[in-house]
Amino acid sequence: MIPSHTTAAVLTAPRGTIAVASVPVAEPGAGEVLVRMEACGLCHSDLFVASLEKLPRVPLTLGHEGIGRVEAVGDGEGAAGVHGFAVGDRVGITFLASTCGACEFCLTGRERFCPRQLNFGYTVDGALAAYAVVPAPLLFRVPDALPAADAAPLCCAGWTAYGALREAGLRPGQSVALFGMGGLGHLAIQYARHLGLRVAAVDLSESKLEMARSLGADLALSAENAGRTLQKQWGGADAAIVLTGSPVAIQEAFRSLKRTGTLITSGLSTNQYELPIVDTVLKGISIRGSYLGTRADLEEVFRLAQSGVGRAHIETHALDQAPELFEKMRRGEILGRAVVLF
Repeated sequence: MIPSHTTAAVLTAPRGTIAVASVPVAEPGAGEVLVRMEACGLCHSDLFVASLEKLPRVPLTLGHEGIGRVEAVGDGEGAAGVHGFAVGDRVGITFLASTCGACEFCLTGRERFCPRQLNFGYTVDGALAAYAVVPAPLLFRVPDALPAADAAPLCCAGWTAYGALREAGLRPGQSVALFGMGGLGHLAIQYARHLGLRVAAVDLSESKLEMARSLGADLALSAENAGRTLQKQWGGADAAIVLTGSPVAIQEAFRSLKRTGTLITSGLSTNQYELPIVDTVLKGISIRGSYLGTRADLEEVFRLAQSGVGRAHIETHALDQAPELFEKMRRGEILGRAVVLF
């Protein structure tokens, strides 16, 4: 029996506190399903949302790395077995809640750039709750063989890390410098190794660099003067991927590139970075933002995880620990990914 209320990790106000609170369980409408959550990862993007001065809605349930099973399908014409989903199916919830389905981006497999998109844990309530109502079109199937806690971080951290590497367009044998060894970075090392790349891992934390070494990074460097070190040891990297919102990391990543190299930024931040125009022009540097990936990328991430590639280092916790966990994440004290189990 579906309860009338459930518990959730709620942002109480813009730049407000994150609290565990009771929230109503909504009935799924046409084209929607009710998901009983098994697990949800905690992402730095949740902290980014919590830092904004203005939000589309508050209070707001956070979370967008959700794994669960369909508990109910919404009523309405054509709703039964919504887009191939039925009660009991195992599904993954990502940052993308819905898109228009009709713009040039939706029609070319780039739904993540749809200007009318809605996002879990930002414009609609997210997955850090025991139950979540979800529009069906952007749900993903999740293999039953993957434990929920392992699968949850793949819905954002894994997808984003793999998508950024694909965006860089590197060939086997080329080099990539990964800046930020958090939830995204430690997965990006595994994908980069799988793709046959030379990998340099950069971070401020020695414990995170030690993890990077254990995952096969060819170099593990402190963020201070990382660009100079990479120029000296490798002659620069073919690509640098910034998996954090730190302007210092972006600066060092830019410095780490060889001529005609590519800088990919994936971390969200309200901070600003001044572009070195002269070096960008004279060295032929390409700069791109990377946001999630294609649907095929996420499906590949799940396939790789089943084969043992791209398995997240996780810490599992109960929902009532969420406020404390967000503070630990803010201080950079979580190794890998924190995952809430329901």
